[in-house]
Amino acid sequence: MTIDDSRTAQAPLPSWQDGPARAAILDFVERVTAEVPVEERVAVFDNDGTLWCEKPLPIQLDFILRRFVEMAEADPALRGRQPWKAAYERDSEWLGAVLTEHYAGDDSNVRIVAGGILAAYDGISVQEFEARSDEFLRKTDHPTLGRGYLRCAYQPMVELLDFLTVNGFANYIASGGGRDFMRPISQEVYGIPRERVIGSSVALDYREDAAGGTIYHKAELDYLDDGPEKPVRIWNRVGRRPLLAAGNSNGDIPMLHFSQHAGKPFLRLLVLHDDADREFAYTSGAEKALEEAGRHGWTVVSVRDDWSTVF
Repeated sequence: MTIDDSRTAQAPLPSWQDGPARAAILDFVERVTAEVPVEERVAVFDNDGTLWCEKPLPIQLDFILRRFVEMAEADPALRGRQPWKAAYERDSEWLGAVLTEHYAGDDSNVRIVAGGILAAYDGISVQEFEARSDEFLRKTDHPTLGRGYLRCAYQPMVELLDFLTVNGFANYIASGGGRDFMRPISQEVYGIPRERVIGSSVALDYREDAAGGTIYHKAELDYLDDGPEKPVRIWNRVGRRPLLAAGNSNGDIPMLHFSQHAGKPFLRLLVLHDDADREFAYTSGAEKALEEAGRHGWTVVSVRDDWSTVF
């Protein structure tokens, strides 16, 4: 079997520059279509920084911080407590350090932020939460790029998702971000059905009512889908090792390792943000991943060198 690009009006991956990364993808897909049954063709993708922009702060964090400000405005006592204090005072330095510390192995402030998130949406129904996140994503602009958040997906990665789908792959999102935050837009933006979104989740509670029952958020974390939890959640949901895994940070290392196979083609992609002119340039939070990429021969995708178009 050969690569199917019949749904594209031009060569596959038109926003990818000719080079080692594009060649690795084309070779991988050609081998898979010749050697691997369709039911085994699974690909998993991190979201923030892999499928869409995550700077100057992750999109969902912007959503959450706005909720923290609302809470602090309604309750002045919260203004002296983190994470409401940082949100209310627009303390980007404290907030930025939270993710940097997390990827360095220190989750003390992550737990503080997580506690705030759990309190922020305690008792809200899943339908109301989805409606709020959907409205936010459709009506809010990126703070520096001059485009709406739904237009912050990376065009080359969207092309890759479509290319894989055409060639029989089932694509999944495996993100540290909130599962229920991404679900409303995953089909529209990525062509990934909502049931294939794997992400972090709070505990949920079902209550009977006249409407047939409603599910509500509880102020308890179910799981944080990052680091070693990613392969666990992928296996729980899919029941297979993926053939392709794509990420951009230290939290994606276990997921990329999990895509290794004996006797089958597999591909690990690590997105390197090195284009300050068209997007952002940073390696913070990806230092260990870059080391692993060099050690294990992962395919590093340079935003600057491998993508002719970013958005």
